[in-house]
Amino acid sequence: MKRPFSLSPRLQAVADLVPAGVCLADVGTDHGRLPVWLVQHSRISHAVCSDLRPAPLNRAKALAERWEVSDKLTFRLCDGLADIPPQEAEVVTIAGMGGETIAEILRACRWTGQGGHRYIMQPMSGMDGLRRYLSTSGLAILREVLVPEGDTLYVVLLAEPGEMKPLTEGEIWVGRQSRDMESPLRGRYLEQELQKLRRAVTGLERSQRPEDVEKRKWYELAAWEVAQMKKEWEAWQK
Repeated sequence: MKRPFSLSPRLQAVADLVPAGVCLADVGTDHGRLPVWLVQHSRISHAVCSDLRPAPLNRAKALAERWEVSDKLTFRLCDGLADIPPQEAEVVTIAGMGGETIAEILRACRWTGQGGHRYIMQPMSGMDGLRRYLSTSGLAILREVLVPEGDTLYVVLLAEPGEMKPLTEGEIWVGRQSRDMESPLRGRYLEQELQKLRRAVTGLERSQRPEDVEKRKWYELAAWEVAQMKKEWEAWQK
């Protein structure tokens, strides 16, 4: 009897946000572990697994065959959501890419802003770029989940079409916060991102290039706002 496999913490956090019984599109599926696990646990009715390259798609096919769930999965060689029509997926998952790449995939899709779809994203980097895109895209961020894996804190974003108050520069860097949100790792995340911003300011201080001067001003504003958010969060925890 084959021993069931488990997901990494960041992929498990993505899986936990997938509603039961939906049709899924897993973009950049790579090894296919997320959709195979969701089918194994009867969490989804069907999944379209897409990837830009044949090799990872073949790995996903092999995993599906091994776990005897191929009848619940469709494999598609395509760029992002390019060859996936809106009726094939109620939920779109995009995990393990850079935030800018995720933003480009969503921007290139003609039906991203249509109702009836949920987007679950787990960027490996460029979180600020993804939030900046979402802030003006017609997709509203409903939830952010912080997930530790090794020494790294990952962010999983849940978004749906809808109106969202524009994010401030600090919120673009660390996300919006509220007193009643449950996020035990929020303090650690705020400190981590504040230090990144301060290092960026220090690194740009000696440059007199106009573009670097403007960039430093943005980092300084974001750092000031994040510092204020950190104080606010710490006060809420008392």
